[in-house]
Amino acid sequence: MDKMRMESADMTAQNIEKIGTMFPNCITETIDKNGKPKKAINFELLKQMLSGDVLDGDEAYEFTWVGKKAAIVEANKPIRKTLRPCLEESKDWDTTENLYIEGDNLEVLKLLQESYLNKIKVIYIDPPYNTGNDQFIYSDNYRVTEVEYNDLSGLFDDEGNKRFKENSISNPRFHSSWCSMMYSRLLLARNLLTDDGIIFISIDEREYSNIRKICDEIFGEKNYFGDIIWEATTQPINAGTARFGLQKKTETILMYGKQKNKFSGFTLEKIEGELNYPHQGKHGKCRFEIIEKSDSGDYNRPTMKFSILGQYPRNGKRWQIGDKTAKKLEAEGKVEIVDGIVKKAVYPEDEIDKTQYKPFWSLLLANDVGTAQTGKDEFNDLMETSMGFDTVKPRALIQKLLTYLGKDCTVLDFFSGTATTAEAVINLNVTDDGKRKFIMVQIPEVCEEVTDAFKAGYKDICEIGKERIRRAAKKIAEENPKAKFDSGFRVFKLDESNMTDVYYSADAYNQGMLSMLESNIKPDRTDIDLLFACILDWGLPLSMPYTSEKLQSCTIHTYNNGDLIACFDINISEDVIKEIANRKPLRAVFRDSSFANSPSKINVSEIFKLISPRTTVKVI
Repeated sequence: MDKMRMESADMTAQNIEKIGTMFPNCITETIDKNGKPKKAINFELLKQMLSGDVLDGDEAYEFTWVGKKAAIVEANKPIRKTLRPCLEESKDWDTTENLYIEGDNLEVLKLLQESYLNKIKVIYIDPPYNTGNDQFIYSDNYRVTEVEYNDLSGLFDDEGNKRFKENSISNPRFHSSWCSMMYSRLLLARNLLTDDGIIFISIDEREYSNIRKICDEIFGEKNYFGDIIWEATTQPINAGTARFGLQKKTETILMYGKQKNKFSGFTLEKIEGELNYPHQGKHGKCRFEIIEKSDSGDYNRPTMKFSILGQYPRNGKRWQIGDKTAKKLEAEGKVEIVDGIVKKAVYPEDEIDKTQYKPFWSLLLANDVGTAQTGKDEFNDLMETSMGFDTVKPRALIQKLLTYLGKDCTVLDFFSGTATTAEAVINLNVTDDGKRKFIMVQIPEVCEEVTDAFKAGYKDICEIGKERIRRAAKKIAEENPKAKFDSGFRVFKLDESNMTDVYYSADAYNQGMLSMLESNIKPDRTDIDLLFACILDWGLPLSMPYTSEKLQSCTIHTYNNGDLIACFDINISEDVIKEIANRKPLRAVFRDSSFANSPSKINVSEIFKLISPRTTVKVI
């Protein structure tokens, strides 16, 4: 019977497998630190396979910084941690499909890799802007010291002579750690996006150029949709310092797709009302459209300068339509000379099936989505006190982005801060009867005693985020008494693995030592802790319903109507095993110590083979 892994996926091993499917001759074997054989890549041979793209020497077009390789290693490194459910801090635990996860987002993203692989349609993040302002609630300073930088970069040789391989960025000591922090997280986040998924990243001018290059590398330049410019403020700074710099008015939101060629299109608002036909053509009411465009520079097309109705385009112009289309319109009488200019006549019958939409403009104005001050005010109003946050995004800004991406999807924010994204999801669902779900991830950053948030009674930012969601849901329900919507969220907290060291290295213990160990499960862990660890390990979503029931003296947990049945009691009777097998779950999991000895364990396997051969059975 197989054991559950109980640690995050080994991304390096998975990447080697992916390369192996394309270049099987590049897979070799090496010895790991324990002396055991493992798969590895023959990079020299892989270079040879890609010889057309390999660049000789040290010069190459690339974006790099101190610690980039370490960031990749860090993203791929497995961890032995888990997400422990916290029912007492959750809202509507049994029915909600929303999640609020507390913990370092890098480690949480690792744990979500299998459960949410290719399942997230939208990611919105508002990461630290690397301002160096340590008074901000979220740690916003990723500097390394000059000594650390020199050690890491190899800037000096053994004799202390400076090597001339320093990156050209003016102050790399400041930016390198921030780039590493973002790179490893975005590498993992990309895996979670659906093929047609979209990621939005808020950023300002300080790290714009770096995050753009990082995203080009991780998501690919071809999957870059563009920048959305948000009018973040309408209030000028009139102090004396205003004479020495630009008045900052906007912030940028980068937009990338995972695979742009698989994106099915934005959900755009239809333009209601009849189309306008103000002119009188040969066949009745119509709208005349100019069919000329500039012929200068790159727009020059000599072949688009032919005669229509005996007339050529005006000087500096060419036609927009080809010769074949022009002849067809001439034959139909749908081109006319109006005020000396050849124009196309568009009649109502030409546009019977033509639906017009409001475009997804790349400029979002304050009048439509609010400013940073709007976000701050609505947050303070909701919390009924000043919380001391100056950079809260307005709810309408996030809602506006989400409206373009469908009504039924999962929205992930792994820098969730004060949980604006969660409030936006709930409010938008009520507005358009949507079924969006959210996953908020936030490290429990402590509120310093001097902050307004601490004085208001909040110990960390996660307490603020959860309270904001509760208050927002209550307010929305009061304003929309007939609306039915998911206002709850399941809380999970990142913690060390449920399993003791012996679980991961049983071969290091002899039989005598094993007998002295009471359990391979930590004593403070509950059945529900173990259940959700198995759910993560097996790659099932954390938001599905489950039931727990007593069967004889055992507790049986059934997840999502039989996707998984778990029983973590000891000395499980054969009758209970047969009952579980008769329910024919897709997966079944027990404790290793549930069985008295190896023959009993073998007997369980035989029972499932006989009654429910399609069930995968594992132990922890």
